[in-house]
Amino acid sequence: MALHPVVESVTARIIARSRPSRGAYLAHLDAARIQGVQRGALSCTNLAHGFAAFPVNDKLSLKEYKKPSVAIVSSYNDMLSAHQPFEGFPQIIKQAVREVGAVAQFAGGVPAMCDGVTQGQPGMELSLFSRDTIAMSTAVALSHNMFDAALYLGVCDKIVPGLLIGALHFGHLPAVFVPAGPMTSGLSNQDKAKVRQLYAQGKATREDLLEGESKAYHGAGTCTFYGTANSNQMLMEVMGLHLPGAAFITPNTPLRDALTKAAAQRAAVITAQSTNYLPVGHIVDEKCIVNAVVGLLATGGSTNHTLHLVAIAKAAGIVIDWNDFNELSAIVPMLTRIYPNGDADVNHFHAAGGTGYLIRELLDAGLLHEDVNTILGHGLRAHCMEPFLGEDGKVFWKDAPAASADENVLRPASNPFAPDGGMVLVAGNLGRAVMKVSAVKPQHRTVEAPALVFNSQEAFMAAYKAGTLDRDFVAVLRFQGPRANGMPELHALTPALANLQDAGRHVALVTDGRMSGASGKVPAAIHVSPEILAGGPLGLVRDGDIIRLDAFTGVLEALVPADVWHARSLVTTDLSPNHVGMGRELFSMFRSTVSAAEEGATTFGLPSPIPTTVALHDADNVGDIVPGSDEDFLARK
Repeated sequence: MALHPVVESVTARIIARSRPSRGAYLAHLDAARIQGVQRGALSCTNLAHGFAAFPVNDKLSLKEYKKPSVAIVSSYNDMLSAHQPFEGFPQIIKQAVREVGAVAQFAGGVPAMCDGVTQGQPGMELSLFSRDTIAMSTAVALSHNMFDAALYLGVCDKIVPGLLIGALHFGHLPAVFVPAGPMTSGLSNQDKAKVRQLYAQGKATREDLLEGESKAYHGAGTCTFYGTANSNQMLMEVMGLHLPGAAFITPNTPLRDALTKAAAQRAAVITAQSTNYLPVGHIVDEKCIVNAVVGLLATGGSTNHTLHLVAIAKAAGIVIDWNDFNELSAIVPMLTRIYPNGDADVNHFHAAGGTGYLIRELLDAGLLHEDVNTILGHGLRAHCMEPFLGEDGKVFWKDAPAASADENVLRPASNPFAPDGGMVLVAGNLGRAVMKVSAVKPQHRTVEAPALVFNSQEAFMAAYKAGTLDRDFVAVLRFQGPRANGMPELHALTPALANLQDAGRHVALVTDGRMSGASGKVPAAIHVSPEILAGGPLGLVRDGDIIRLDAFTGVLEALVPADVWHARSLVTTDLSPNHVGMGRELFSMFRSTVSAAEEGATTFGLPSPIPTTVALHDADNVGDIVPGSDEDFLARK
């Protein structure tokens, strides 16, 4: 089927907008690539240090300057359920690559913090900045220049975006992402949410709440609801950075281990020493980024990716903004119902047909670019597959099922749950913000009510517990942006606001903070940009101002006379308590240099041109093709 005209026009606009920075990025990739193995650039002393502790046979392989070396960069720790399964992956990987004539080294670990553990705690103020910390940690792991490809082991919220940003700064190397998979299904997401609301009402004890949470989060693997962690995994599939169908195979199973082995061997055979060189910097191009946005929208994925995908694109020299998300959301149908947009979890989604079915439906509807590179080669159609375990213990793939096994969870593009992606841009005199409305009933998508202004979650919750919020209002929660306090997620508010809405009150949230993939049924305009510390107009709002939030018309407006509005001064507050303790003082450099939310809330910029002409290492005649372009890369292949 022909590509949808909106997908085509948005892609063309992104390509044109990104041309200078994308060209500079690709020139950097050419400059970084050398003939032969990467370690060939090292001195003998460098190299001896690099393999001093290696087993003898692996050391001999590295000495030969012929066999590729694969880096392992892992987010393993044994406190967090999603990352605990990675403990045994390095040994599987090392043995697997030996079987295909390569060597693997554990190059480095990256931090992995859990938003579920830090939610509502001071540590949450490090969460967003941990993404760029992970990217820098990835760079440190790869800085030894020993490697010809890399395997990235990660699952959750900031970890996968951070790993991919780091990988793109070494974009001349192939990159294969290796998931750990979700935990098996426990207490249903619906029952979990009910216990949380009862606790917020004082109708359940802390013991009741802990019992419910423990039944929901009960074993190894990622949380099973469709938040940022599982949105990450969906995006790695749609971007072609996973082996097909790898995302949602549960940990500690033979199929999971077989996929890990196959991923390791794939990384070893797509290096520059092969005839099938697939560097990640050429896989993640403008079409790949558009595919990621479409995949996110079609599944009702996490609003955190209105930050992370912008940051990932920037790392590859690509410029996207919230207008791109908004235009695509208007034409991308919702094909899944996974909590919080429904009752099912990701295990149910996988059983219904999974990522292979989803990708095929979107391709057939003309909503994804098929002509992209992936870790399998050229063409996204190769990822419309489902993995199985053969009798020999090796993974093999079959075509994704022709029909969904459960249309309450996963539907064809011809019969979607909704005609749009459920994510909208709202704008007005309060700035620009993102709304996720896929879980918000239509009757709640427009709210016009007086503002109640708060400077912290704690202040809001104190008012709720005091019983002063039993009315119609728009909560304006400010000083939650990246410059102010690191842009924490604000889910402590969700049960309270949900209870008020259930009681018949017209309520909404407007904030420069985040709500993530677990955003629920209450209308929330989040990531308001610019934030107050960048001169943003949330600082002009006063208690009692009438706020209009309308997801249908894209309006975020304070209905205040212009002369009154412009006569006001921005409010200030003492943020010093948010800048010390729990390591927050170490992150002052992030707060002082971070970009706006719509620019990805990054601490790094777009690639700059390199001053000298980059020589092509392995092309004798590329005609009129521009060195450093994606076309040049394909021609040289």
